[in-house]
Amino acid sequence: MNIDKKISTHYTHGNLLTAIEAGLNKQGIKPENASVEDLGPVDEFHIGGRAASVHFLDQLKISPSQNILDIGCGLGGSARFASKTYGAKITGIDLTSEYVDVGQQLCEWVGLSDSIKLQQGSALSLPFGEASFDGAFMMHVGMNIEDKQALFSEVSRVLKSGAKFGIYDIMKCNDDELVYPVPWATTSETSWVAKSEDYRIALEANGFVVAEEHNRHDFAMNFFKKMKAASGAAGGPPPLGLHVLMQQTTAEKVPNMVANLAAGRISPIEMIVIKDP
Repeated sequence: MNIDKKISTHYTHGNLLTAIEAGLNKQGIKPENASVEDLGPVDEFHIGGRAASVHFLDQLKISPSQNILDIGCGLGGSARFASKTYGAKITGIDLTSEYVDVGQQLCEWVGLSDSIKLQQGSALSLPFGEASFDGAFMMHVGMNIEDKQALFSEVSRVLKSGAKFGIYDIMKCNDDELVYPVPWATTSETSWVAKSEDYRIALEANGFVVAEEHNRHDFAMNFFKKMKAASGAAGGPPPLGLHVLMQQTTAEKVPNMVANLAAGRISPIEMIVIKDP
Protein backbone atom coordinates (compact mmCIF):
# COMPACT_ATOMS: atom_id res chain seq x y z
CA MET A 1 0.00 0.00 0.00
CA ASN A 2 1.49 3.36 -1.02
CA ILE A 3 1.64 6.35 1.30
CA ASP A 4 -1.30 8.21 -0.24
CA LYS A 5 -3.48 5.11 0.16
CA LYS A 6 -2.38 4.67 3.78
CA ILE A 7 -3.24 8.29 4.58
CA SER A 8 -6.60 8.05 2.83
CA THR A 9 -7.38 4.81 4.64
CA HIS A 10 -6.51 6.43 7.97
CA TYR A 11 -9.21 9.05 7.46
CA THR A 12 -11.87 6.88 5.80
CA HIS A 13 -14.87 6.28 8.05
CA GLY A 14 -16.93 3.93 5.91
CA ASN A 15 -20.39 5.22 6.82
CA LEU A 16 -19.80 8.89 7.48
CA LEU A 17 -22.84 10.46 5.84
CA THR A 18 -25.19 8.22 7.83
CA ALA A 19 -23.31 9.05 11.05
CA ILE A 20 -23.67 12.80 10.40
CA GLU A 21 -27.36 12.40 9.59
CA ALA A 22 -27.83 10.52 12.87
CA GLY A 23 -26.11 13.32 14.79
CA LEU A 24 -28.37 15.91 13.20
CA ASN A 25 -31.47 13.82 13.89
CA LYS A 26 -30.55 13.64 17.58
CA GLN A 27 -30.80 17.43 17.58
CA GLY A 28 -34.12 17.43 15.72
CA ILE A 29 -32.51 18.79 12.54
CA LYS A 30 -33.43 17.38 9.14
CA PRO A 31 -30.39 17.16 6.85
CA GLU A 32 -32.00 19.35 4.19
CA ASN A 33 -32.60 22.02 6.86
CA ALA A 34 -29.06 21.93 8.27
CA SER A 35 -27.01 25.12 8.32
CA VAL A 36 -23.28 25.75 7.99
CA GLU A 37 -23.31 26.42 11.75
CA ASP A 38 -25.07 23.11 12.51
CA LEU A 39 -22.34 21.17 10.68
CA GLY A 40 -19.42 23.11 12.19
CA PRO A 41 -18.77 20.74 15.12
CA VAL A 42 -18.11 17.78 12.79
CA ASP A 43 -16.79 19.26 9.55
CA GLU A 44 -13.94 21.45 10.87
CA PHE A 45 -11.31 18.74 11.50
CA HIS A 46 -8.61 20.86 13.14
CA ILE A 47 -7.73 22.19 16.59
CA GLY A 48 -10.18 24.88 17.63
CA GLY A 49 -12.87 24.05 15.08
CA ARG A 50 -14.93 26.99 13.84
CA ALA A 51 -13.33 29.49 16.24
CA ALA A 52 -9.93 28.64 14.78
CA SER A 53 -11.26 29.04 11.24
CA VAL A 54 -12.63 32.50 11.99
CA HIS A 55 -9.34 33.71 13.49
CA PHE A 56 -7.28 32.19 10.69
CA LEU A 57 -9.33 32.92 7.57
CA ASP A 58 -10.15 36.51 8.53
CA GLN A 59 -6.45 37.27 8.06
CA LEU A 60 -6.59 36.30 4.38
CA LYS A 61 -9.00 39.15 3.55
CA ILE A 62 -11.00 36.96 1.16
CA SER A 63 -13.40 38.88 -1.10
CA PRO A 64 -16.49 37.82 -3.12
CA SER A 65 -14.65 38.23 -6.43
CA GLN A 66 -11.96 35.69 -5.58
CA ASN A 67 -11.45 32.05 -6.47
CA ILE A 68 -9.83 30.32 -3.47
CA LEU A 69 -8.20 26.89 -3.18
CA ASP A 70 -8.72 24.82 -0.02
CA ILE A 71 -5.86 22.28 0.09
CA GLY A 72 -6.70 19.14 2.06
CA CYS A 73 -10.30 20.28 2.38
CA GLY A 74 -11.58 17.23 4.23
CA LEU A 75 -15.36 17.46 4.52
CA GLY A 76 -15.27 21.04 3.26
CA GLY A 77 -16.26 22.68 6.53
CA SER A 78 -13.79 25.52 6.18
CA ALA A 79 -14.73 25.91 2.50
CA ARG A 80 -18.41 26.26 3.41
CA PHE A 81 -17.63 28.74 6.16
CA ALA A 82 -15.40 30.77 3.82
CA SER A 83 -17.92 30.77 0.99
CA LYS A 84 -20.82 31.76 3.24
CA THR A 85 -18.85 34.39 5.16
CA TYR A 86 -16.78 36.02 2.42
CA GLY A 87 -18.81 35.17 -0.69
CA ALA A 88 -15.90 33.68 -2.61
CA LYS A 89 -15.92 30.64 -4.86
CA ILE A 90 -13.98 27.78 -3.26
CA THR A 91 -12.34 24.75 -4.83
CA GLY A 92 -11.33 22.01 -2.41
CA ILE A 93 -9.05 19.03 -2.95
CA ASP A 94 -8.46 16.08 -0.64
CA LEU A 95 -6.93 12.59 -0.80
CA THR A 96 -9.86 10.89 0.94
CA SER A 97 -12.68 10.10 -1.49
CA GLU A 98 -15.26 9.61 1.24
CA TYR A 99 -14.59 13.07 2.65
CA VAL A 100 -14.98 14.62 -0.79
CA ASP A 101 -18.21 12.75 -1.58
CA VAL A 102 -19.78 13.45 1.80
CA GLY A 103 -18.53 17.03 1.76
CA GLN A 104 -20.19 17.74 -1.59
CA GLN A 105 -23.46 16.35 -0.21
CA LEU A 106 -23.17 18.66 2.80
CA CYS A 107 -22.70 21.58 0.38
CA GLU A 108 -25.98 20.62 -1.26
CA TRP A 109 -27.75 20.47 2.09
CA VAL A 110 -26.73 24.04 2.93
CA GLY A 111 -27.28 25.43 -0.58
CA LEU A 112 -23.64 26.09 -1.45
CA SER A 113 -23.03 23.52 -4.18
CA ASP A 114 -22.92 26.25 -6.84
CA SER A 115 -20.05 28.10 -5.14
CA ILE A 116 -18.03 25.15 -3.83
CA LYS A 117 -16.44 22.33 -5.82
CA LEU A 118 -14.70 19.53 -3.92
CA GLN A 119 -12.61 16.92 -5.70
CA GLN A 120 -10.33 14.02 -4.90
CA GLY A 121 -6.64 14.49 -5.58
CA SER A 122 -3.16 15.07 -4.20
CA ALA A 123 -1.73 18.38 -3.03
CA LEU A 124 1.56 17.26 -4.60
CA SER A 125 0.00 17.09 -8.07
CA LEU A 126 -2.71 19.74 -8.20
CA PRO A 127 -5.01 19.28 -11.24
CA PHE A 128 -5.13 23.01 -12.01
CA GLY A 129 -3.40 25.34 -14.42
CA GLU A 130 -0.83 27.98 -13.54
CA ALA A 131 -2.10 31.11 -11.77
CA SER A 132 -5.61 29.65 -11.41
CA PHE A 133 -6.39 31.00 -7.95
CA ASP A 134 -6.50 34.34 -6.15
CA GLY A 135 -5.59 32.76 -2.82
CA ALA A 136 -5.33 29.49 -0.95
CA PHE A 137 -5.35 27.97 2.51
CA MET A 138 -4.63 24.66 4.20
CA MET A 139 -5.60 23.60 7.69
CA HIS A 140 -3.88 20.67 9.45
CA VAL A 141 -2.56 19.19 6.21
CA GLY A 142 1.24 19.47 6.21
CA MET A 143 1.59 16.86 8.95
CA ASN A 144 0.70 14.20 6.36
CA ILE A 145 3.08 15.49 3.66
CA GLU A 146 6.77 14.65 3.81
CA ASP A 147 7.98 16.79 0.88
CA LYS A 148 7.12 20.35 1.88
CA GLN A 149 9.22 21.71 -0.99
CA ALA A 150 7.09 19.86 -3.54
CA LEU A 151 3.92 20.93 -1.78
CA PHE A 152 4.74 24.62 -1.82
CA SER A 153 6.06 24.41 -5.37
CA GLU A 154 2.65 23.18 -6.49
CA VAL A 155 0.79 25.81 -4.45
CA SER A 156 3.00 28.55 -5.88
CA ARG A 157 2.37 27.28 -9.40
CA VAL A 158 -1.43 27.55 -9.16
CA LEU A 159 -1.50 30.92 -7.37
CA LYS A 160 -1.47 34.34 -8.99
CA SER A 161 1.33 36.77 -8.13
CA GLY A 162 0.62 38.66 -4.93
CA ALA A 163 -1.87 36.03 -3.72
CA LYS A 164 -2.19 35.27 -0.01
CA PHE A 165 -1.70 31.70 1.19
CA GLY A 166 -2.69 30.75 4.73
CA ILE A 167 -1.31 27.75 6.61
CA TYR A 168 -2.72 26.47 9.90
CA ASP A 169 -0.74 23.34 10.73
CA ILE A 170 0.46 21.45 13.76
CA MET A 171 4.21 22.00 13.88
CA LYS A 172 7.07 20.67 15.99
CA CYS A 173 8.42 22.84 18.78
CA ASN A 174 11.30 20.62 19.88
CA ASP A 175 13.05 17.39 18.89
CA ASP A 176 11.14 15.06 21.23
CA GLU A 177 9.34 12.08 19.73
CA LEU A 178 5.57 12.37 19.56
CA VAL A 179 3.20 10.00 21.33
CA TYR A 180 0.95 8.14 18.85
CA PRO A 181 -1.76 7.61 17.72
CA VAL A 182 -2.91 11.18 17.06
CA PRO A 183 -5.80 12.43 14.90
CA TRP A 184 -3.70 12.71 11.73
CA ALA A 185 -1.67 9.49 12.05
CA THR A 186 -1.76 6.13 13.79
CA THR A 187 2.04 5.85 13.77
CA SER A 188 5.02 7.94 12.72
CA GLU A 189 4.98 6.18 9.32
CA THR A 190 2.52 8.73 7.87
CA SER A 191 3.40 11.69 10.10
CA TRP A 192 5.83 14.39 9.00
CA VAL A 193 5.38 17.16 11.53
CA ALA A 194 7.98 19.85 10.86
CA LYS A 195 9.18 22.98 12.61
CA SER A 196 8.05 26.43 11.47
CA GLU A 197 11.63 27.13 10.35
CA ASP A 198 11.36 24.19 7.93
CA TYR A 199 8.14 25.63 6.56
CA ARG A 200 9.78 29.02 6.09
CA ILE A 201 12.73 27.53 4.20
CA ALA A 202 10.44 25.58 1.87
CA LEU A 203 8.10 28.54 1.36
CA GLU A 204 10.84 31.05 0.62
CA ALA A 205 12.46 28.62 -1.82
CA ASN A 206 9.21 28.63 -3.79
CA GLY A 207 8.61 32.34 -4.09
CA PHE A 208 6.66 33.05 -0.90
CA VAL A 209 7.26 35.79 1.66
CA VAL A 210 6.15 35.03 5.23
CA ALA A 211 4.12 38.03 6.39
CA GLU A 212 2.84 36.74 9.74
CA GLU A 213 3.27 33.80 12.09
CA HIS A 214 1.18 33.08 15.17
CA ASN A 215 1.66 30.32 17.73
CA ARG A 216 -1.80 29.19 18.90
CA HIS A 217 -0.64 26.93 21.73
CA ASP A 218 -2.56 28.65 24.53
CA PHE A 219 -5.71 28.78 22.40
CA ALA A 220 -5.38 25.05 21.72
CA MET A 221 -4.94 24.09 25.37
CA ASN A 222 -7.93 26.20 26.34
CA PHE A 223 -9.99 24.66 23.54
CA PHE A 224 -9.38 21.12 24.79
CA LYS A 225 -9.99 22.17 28.39
CA LYS A 226 -13.40 23.58 27.44
CA MET A 227 -14.22 20.54 25.31
CA LYS A 228 -13.47 18.18 28.22
CA ALA A 229 -15.52 20.26 30.64
CA ALA A 230 -18.50 20.41 28.28
CA SER A 231 -18.37 16.67 27.69
CA GLY A 232 -18.21 16.01 31.43
CA ALA A 233 -21.11 18.33 32.19
CA ALA A 234 -23.25 16.73 29.47
CA GLY A 235 -22.35 13.19 30.49
CA GLY A 236 -20.68 12.49 27.16
CA PRO A 237 -19.79 14.04 23.80
CA PRO A 238 -22.32 16.07 21.80
CA PRO A 239 -24.33 14.50 18.94
CA LEU A 240 -21.90 15.95 16.40
CA GLY A 241 -18.19 16.41 16.99
CA LEU A 242 -14.80 15.18 15.87
CA HIS A 243 -15.48 11.90 17.68
CA VAL A 244 -17.90 11.11 14.83
CA LEU A 245 -14.96 11.17 12.42
CA MET A 246 -12.45 9.32 14.61
CA GLN A 247 -15.00 6.90 16.12
CA GLN A 248 -13.63 4.56 18.79
CA THR A 249 -10.07 5.82 18.34
CA THR A 250 -11.04 9.26 19.71
CA ALA A 251 -10.46 8.15 23.31
CA GLU A 252 -6.77 7.53 22.58
CA LYS A 253 -5.96 10.06 19.84
CA VAL A 254 -7.23 13.23 21.51
CA PRO A 255 -5.54 12.66 24.91
CA ASN A 256 -2.29 11.85 23.12
CA MET A 257 -2.49 15.07 21.14
CA VAL A 258 -3.22 17.07 24.28
CA ALA A 259 -0.28 15.38 26.00
CA ASN A 260 1.99 16.29 23.08
CA LEU A 261 0.76 19.88 23.27
CA ALA A 262 1.16 20.09 27.03
CA ALA A 263 4.71 18.71 26.82
CA GLY A 264 5.64 21.40 24.29
CA ARG A 265 6.39 18.92 21.53
CA ILE A 266 3.89 20.47 19.10
CA SER A 267 1.72 23.53 18.63
CA PRO A 268 -0.80 24.73 16.06
CA ILE A 269 0.85 27.52 14.07
CA GLU A 270 -0.69 30.03 11.68
CA MET A 271 1.42 31.35 8.83
CA ILE A 272 0.17 33.99 6.42
CA VAL A 273 2.39 34.17 3.34
CA ILE A 274 2.32 36.05 0.05
CA LYS A 275 3.40 34.86 -3.36
CA ASP A 276 6.05 37.31 -4.42
CA PRO A 277 4.96 39.36 -7.45
